[in-house]
Amino acid sequence: MKLYEKFIDDNLADAKKDNVRIYHLGRKDRIPSQLRKKIENAVEETKNNKSFVLNIGLDYGGHDEILRSVEKIIKDIETRKIDPKDIKENVGKYAGKYPYYRFKNYLDMQDQPHPYPDLVIRTSGEQRLSGFLSWQAAYSEIYWERDHFPDFSPEKLKNAVLDFSRRRRRFGGADQSVPNVNFKPEKVAELEISWWKAHNKDNIEKMQRIFINWIKELYNVGNENATNMTKAMFRAVMEGHNQRNWELAVNAMESFYSIALENMEADFDPQKAAELEITWWQVHDKLEGCINKLELEKAFSALYGELYQQSELQLREAAHWKAMATFEHDLAEKEGISSTEREKHWQEAEKYLQRFYRELRELVS
Repeated sequence: MKLYEKFIDDNLADAKKDNVRIYHLGRKDRIPSQLRKKIENAVEETKNNKSFVLNIGLDYGGHDEILRSVEKIIKDIETRKIDPKDIKENVGKYAGKYPYYRFKNYLDMQDQPHPYPDLVIRTSGEQRLSGFLSWQAAYSEIYWERDHFPDFSPEKLKNAVLDFSRRRRRFGGADQSVPNVNFKPEKVAELEISWWKAHNKDNIEKMQRIFINWIKELYNVGNENATNMTKAMFRAVMEGHNQRNWELAVNAMESFYSIALENMEADFDPQKAAELEITWWQVHDKLEGCINKLELEKAFSALYGELYQQSELQLREAAHWKAMATFEHDLAEKEGISSTEREKHWQEAEKYLQRFYRELRELVS
């Protein structure tokens, strides 16, 4: 309890300065009187602040909050303040016409501007909410963080928000934003292996021809768009891999993904996708020949999470198969191996690519 008192003493002035409104969530009757007075004072002194909200959960439990809310409802019914049939989850189209009462009006966050959190970050590696906002977090997105809260840094918060930004929010209803995934996994994998082989033999003309067909299959674009996307990709390769001018490589890939966006029925940022594409190229260069591909898996998760609005957790398995395919690709391009061994690695790479594209399609659709 002393830590709570110290927290309020140390931060109340900053909260008032930064226009933060403080709320207390939980029971009031079991908190020691000295601490309760400090909390009540902080709530009172910040009640007119409107920029930010800080909820202090002390002696709080989600089930207990719902039970206390039900007790309030029963009391209002007994005093004839409300009729039981007037309690609704949402007022909706009847607002202003009938005396309906939202259930949330009896919860601890009743008068808050945003009582339903979009994102809940659970630290310490635990994969449960432990009764946190049982009602309000029903449609919240959950982010699991391995480190304990004291080690939760601004960089980790940035990663959590980025991961959240790539998710499709459904709220229990039909998904209104489903990227186009009409590709055939086996066909895409076959074409990808074919242009990898063409690249290995420095057959640029064949590689470009195969790449156009790969793009048409994967992104559902016409021949003209596929041709322009191929030109952009090869320009990016020239600037990035050959000239090490990564900024121009990103610009070229932004053109690539701008065309893809028009045909995918998706909702991603072409510039961000381009940056993530180049990032995995750079990670691959660094890890080529290395057995540990975890960093490469993370790079794949970030890229495909941006393109298809999936979280890192959802893409973990798919990214693993993509990394495995890349590993076999690297082995197939090693000098000094027999043609039989090289073909074996290409076959393994194609098998992993098929698993990757099947997993990706299943996730998105």
